[in-house]
Amino acid sequence: MTQPKMSESKTIHPTAVIEPGAKVPASCTVGPYCHIGSEVELGENCELMSHVVVAGVTKIGSNNRFFPFGAIGCEPQDTTYQGEKTRLEIGDHNVIREYVTLNRGTAKGGGITRIGSNTLLMAYSHVGHDCMVGDRVMLVNGATLAGHVTVEEWAVVGALCPVHQFVRIGAHAYIGGGTVVTKDVLPFAKCVTPRHTKAYGLNAVGLERRGFSKERIRKIHHAYKLLLNSKLNTTQALDKLKAEADLGEDVSMLVKFIEDSERGVIK
Repeated sequence: MTQPKMSESKTIHPTAVIEPGAKVPASCTVGPYCHIGSEVELGENCELMSHVVVAGVTKIGSNNRFFPFGAIGCEPQDTTYQGEKTRLEIGDHNVIREYVTLNRGTAKGGGITRIGSNTLLMAYSHVGHDCMVGDRVMLVNGATLAGHVTVEEWAVVGALCPVHQFVRIGAHAYIGGGTVVTKDVLPFAKCVTPRHTKAYGLNAVGLERRGFSKERIRKIHHAYKLLLNSKLNTTQALDKLKAEADLGEDVSMLVKFIEDSERGVIK
C-alpha cells in the first residue's frame, strides 16, 4: 500500500482535517490525521506532527510545536460547563509534547485559559480550565494543574505533581517530582514531599542560571531565613521584612505574594 503524499501547495497532509473557518497560515505544517476546528487560529510557522486535535475557540501564536496525540482547546472538565463560548490562548515558541491536554476556560472562571511563551509542557501534562501559565514555565511529564491554577514565569512543576485548584505557584519556584500541592508555592522556593509537603529554602542554583546577581540572591535568601528558619510566625516575619530599608524588587514581590494568598503558603 502506497503512503499518502504531502500536499504540494501547502505542508498539510492529505489525511488532516481542517474545518472551514480555521485560520492556518501556509507556513504551518499539519501532519497526518490532525484535526483543526473551525474556530481555531494558528500563528506562523506552527508544526502539528500527527494526530493532534485542536478544538474550540483557540488562538495559537507563532513557532509552536505540537507532538503527537495532544488534545488542545477541548471542553473544560467541569460539570457546570454548558457549551459557553470560552477560549484557550497560547503564546509563541512553545513545545507541547505527546498526549498533553489543554482545556478551554469556563464562564464562571473568566472564560479563558492562557499559556505564555517559551514554555515546555512535557508528555501527559495537563492544564485545566481557567489556568494562567506564565512564560518559560516547565511542566514535567504527568504534571497536572486543576482548574484556576496560576503558574508564574520560570516555575518548574515536577513529574506526576497534582496541583490543587486555585493554587498559585510563584515565579522561579521548583517543585520536585511527585509533590502534592494544595497551598500556594512561594516564589523562588524549592518544594518537595518526603512525607508531607514542605518548602526547603531557596532555588539558588536556578536563580544563578537565570542571571540573578549575588546581591539579589542574598536579599532573597535573607527573606527566606526569616520566613522559613526563624521562630517568627508568618505575620511577624512579614512585618520585620517590611520594616527593613531596602527590600529590593524580588523580596517585595515575595511579600506581596504571601499577603495576597487565599489558600495559605507552603512553609
